[in-house]
Amino acid sequence: MKLLKLVPDNTNIHFLRWQWPFFIVNVLAMLGAAALLFTNGLNLGIDFVGGQMIRTTFTQSAEAPVTELREEIDALGFGEPVIQAFGEPNEISIRMRLPDGADTQPELSAQMTNAVTAVIRANHPDARIDGVDAVSGRVSGELFETSILALVLASIAISIYIWVRFEWQFGVGALFALVQDVLLTVGMFSLTQWEFDLNIVAALLTLIGYSLNDKIVVYDRIRENLKKYRRMPLPELLDLSVNETLSRTIVTSLSLLITLVALLVLGPDVIFGFTAAITLGIFIGVYSSIFMSAPFLIWLGVTSDSFVPKESAADRQARKAMGRAEP
Repeated sequence: MKLLKLVPDNTNIHFLRWQWPFFIVNVLAMLGAAALLFTNGLNLGIDFVGGQMIRTTFTQSAEAPVTELREEIDALGFGEPVIQAFGEPNEISIRMRLPDGADTQPELSAQMTNAVTAVIRANHPDARIDGVDAVSGRVSGELFETSILALVLASIAISIYIWVRFEWQFGVGALFALVQDVLLTVGMFSLTQWEFDLNIVAALLTLIGYSLNDKIVVYDRIRENLKKYRRMPLPELLDLSVNETLSRTIVTSLSLLITLVALLVLGPDVIFGFTAAITLGIFIGVYSSIFMSAPFLIWLGVTSDSFVPKESAADRQARKAMGRAEP
């Protein structure tokens, strides 16, 4: 029985033939995403803007009725709550965004909390309110800044690793591709105004790791071929390298997308943003690995002899001395 091959062994797609059209479209998309961030902004979640957290224990239940609670609280009109396990399966935390105007009218926050706790007690007699905590907007703002800093530092650290592992041109190419992956994904959240919280930051960090792995595979094959085919024109060599890794890229991406699409369609709403971010990020990451990472090497001056060891002055003198010593 023959194995199924999504990409034939003799595949020879000339990707670099379209390098400039794809690069122009890519830059325009990045500028559009940046413009959306400045105009629309992000719909920041409770993690980043502050709110109220209500800790509840269901004393007579093995597990907290999370789905029912979400529907009951959402019906109050204060916005969709974030409900998470808090210790035991029957212990949860309910986080609510502060009502509009709560900064100047603190009583609005108290009214929301009273309404939520009243609904919980009315519909769930075994519910025990363990505490109500305020999540400061200032602390949440610092958390947002720290999250962005983590994304930036992760991208820079990855680029430095690739620089050391290969050459500086590879590091710059990888950094551009990672910035593109993150910027376009965040731009989607600005366009759709889906909630942007710590789960999305985790998704972006996951995306950076996946995208890096894919690009290292391509770059490693490029480096091998630079040593192997020293007389081959660089555009042909880059096309060859991308084609040789294309099967691995497509199979890995499809395997992930099958699971992610199932989660998008059938999964709970609480992880929809996380799943959507990774799903879109995989498409963008594959696109950048194929169409952006390799052409960047040409633009940054990588040549066919970039990985050929340079002969030092001492080596030249030794070679000349050996030539004179021969009879």
